[in-house]
Amino acid sequence: MKTCIYPGSFDPITMGHLDIITRGSEMFDRVIVCVLTNTQKKPSFSLEKRLEMIRKSVEHIENVEVDSYQGLLVDYAKTKNAKIILRGLRAVSDFENEFAMAAMNRSLSDEVETVFLMTRTEYSFLSSSMVREVAKLGGDISSLVPKKILGEMDTLK
Repeated sequence: MKTCIYPGSFDPITMGHLDIITRGSEMFDRVIVCVLTNTQKKPSFSLEKRLEMIRKSVEHIENVEVDSYQGLLVDYAKTKNAKIILRGLRAVSDFENEFAMAAMNRSLSDEVETVFLMTRTEYSFLSSSMVREVAKLGGDISSLVPKKILGEMDTLK
């Protein structure tokens, strides 16, 4: 069984994230969406709220699980018997950082591969921070986040 881990902060989950999850679920037997603690970020939503929003957004996809972890991603991958890390790329600007993370993960564990999926063009500009900013300013984000969590964005105003 091919298991992949799709890590991120998902603060909040966006349609771009959901696109990568959906496409990953068609490529792999099991996709684990893992909310990782990023010490360089101060999230707008609690860990519990992010997990809840992701679960609502992916409940229709049978082979997707949602989890959280604090620590090295490769250590988490070992606990889940996952050999693949799934990452989305929006633009060339993402590549350098993603490449560095993939190289570091590979140096920590030569059993783990990173697979990159290019985001769909309509989501190439989309980021969680952009969604938060538009929501805070009262803009329409209905096409940017899954419908099931749209009401949760009201807390950002």
